[in-house]
Amino acid sequence: MTRKVLIAPSILSADFARLSEEVRAVEAAGADLLHLDVMDGHFVPNLTFGPPVIASLRPYTRLTFDVHLMIEAPDRYLEEFARAGADWLCVHAEACVHLHRTISRIKELGKKAGVALNPATPLSAVEWVLPDLDFVLVMSVNPGFGGQRFIPQATEKIRRLAHLIAEQGLAVKIQVDGGIGPETAGEVVSAGAEILVAGSAIFGKEDYASAIRAIREAAAVAQEEVS
Repeated sequence: MTRKVLIAPSILSADFARLSEEVRAVEAAGADLLHLDVMDGHFVPNLTFGPPVIASLRPYTRLTFDVHLMIEAPDRYLEEFARAGADWLCVHAEACVHLHRTISRIKELGKKAGVALNPATPLSAVEWVLPDLDFVLVMSVNPGFGGQRFIPQATEKIRRLAHLIAEQGLAVKIQVDGGIGPETAGEVVSAGAEILVAGSAIFGKEDYASAIRAIREAAAVAQEEVS
């Protein structure tokens, strides 16, 4: 059976002066999720936004809010992000002293739980918590900035992760973020990715619907070739 590939525009590349309009525009253009990158200037060398911005956007769309916490000590803020309207919460393995406890708390809050792996982070960081996860985010760039080039080694990492998930008979989804567009979508989908985060490949284009369609079509071609 063909897996449904979900497209998640990242608002890191949107026009922050008109965020509510941008969110409504990508929803109308066919986005499946909305990816929100939260950065604290400590875990990554950049600052973005926090719960108040997420809460302010929540009334403007029915899209699932996929909140990626690129922050230190995320456990302190899980409740705040949940109240702000996050549907999915993703933390970095390196940022959590007790990763299993963090995942459990996300689940207690009624949210889907994900763990992000930086380019140099091994799969072993999530191996023993895989059964507790809803998704794993494979970073195909170093986190902290939008518009970076795709790191090719991410493809093999996705492939090995997909094998690990299948081996355990799990329903964990693989998300990929960084340098994703029509040129790289097929490669990562062939390897096993099911959720594609794209920033400049969507918000950097004049026609969001065409940009999303191009990524979706590249993913579909890859799926046909695999099947």
